[in-house]
Amino acid sequence: MSTPKNISIESASKIKNFRRNTPSTDTLIAAILNGDKTALSRAITLVESTKTDHAKQAKSILEKCLTTASKSIRIGITGVPGVGKSTFIERFGKRLTAQGKKVAVLAVDPTSTVTRGSILGDKTRMEELVKDSNAFIRPSPSGTSLGGVARKTRETIILCEAAGYDVILIETVGVGQSETAVHSMVDFFLLLKLAGAGDELQGIKRGIMEMADAIVINKSDGANKQAAKLARIEFSRALHLLKSKDNNWTPKVLACSALEDIGIQEIWDTIEEFFHLQSKNGSFHTKRQEQNKHWLLQTIEDQLKQDFYQDHAVKAQLDFFITAVIANKISPFSAAEQLLKLHNGTKT
Repeated sequence: MSTPKNISIESASKIKNFRRNTPSTDTLIAAILNGDKTALSRAITLVESTKTDHAKQAKSILEKCLTTASKSIRIGITGVPGVGKSTFIERFGKRLTAQGKKVAVLAVDPTSTVTRGSILGDKTRMEELVKDSNAFIRPSPSGTSLGGVARKTRETIILCEAAGYDVILIETVGVGQSETAVHSMVDFFLLLKLAGAGDELQGIKRGIMEMADAIVINKSDGANKQAAKLARIEFSRALHLLKSKDNNWTPKVLACSALEDIGIQEIWDTIEEFFHLQSKNGSFHTKRQEQNKHWLLQTIEDQLKQDFYQDHAVKAQLDFFITAVIANKISPFSAAEQLLKLHNGTKT
């Protein structure tokens, strides 16, 4: 691998040595708290690893990083493929780094084993942001379990905040349940839409609009300006039909052109307004507490599920019961009950 031109030979040598050797837990923690990107990436890799020794080290790192004070704001960004998420995130991220903020970009992709995801492509398309010293871009690990991917993302958020990142952008690559997962781990949920895409009513049916703290009509430039104006009116009307939020925030509908850098600052101003209001009325702190509670319960569920399927006794009988259920020789409920008894029996 060639050395980037903007990195000195001495610095590159240190990075190579860091990667070649396995740093101790204390070394990694100290480097993360010092904002070292290589250490941060290394720690995230430990979090993603399925090896037992890696899991123990990752746990120790997370416990220490969790105690560090963080004033970050977590922003979820979602939208259908083609809405311009990559361009928007790069433009938005560059706007924030230009103001002296450190920005981390993460992704939740529960369907990556099928679609191969898009965040790796985003890293190459975000040419300016990926080279920004105040930005960090990292994909979530691929996998079929949304809960597992979301858990890794939550842990990555903790590490990024410990590394001093002020704004954490969590992008949903897929559509569907991933929005719900991301909504449970962010402070502000941003929904990107396209004018005239015909998905206005679909958005209401999916319930995504009910989660949104702001709806942004992207690609509001050129011939799309008039359509974007009409879409903004329509979405504003639609929001009035939805139930009011408990945090006293009224979701806003904005328009922007990420390509032409129009309306980006207004979006950040809206997020800051939201942040100040929620901090003032206590909703921000309450939501963070709810997030922690949700993370606890979700982690318990994930661990129980993992323990069940890794049980040797269950593995030995699972295919038998699946075949029996398919052949209608036993009900799914009875099969599940027997498998659970089998699992519980191995734990006594």
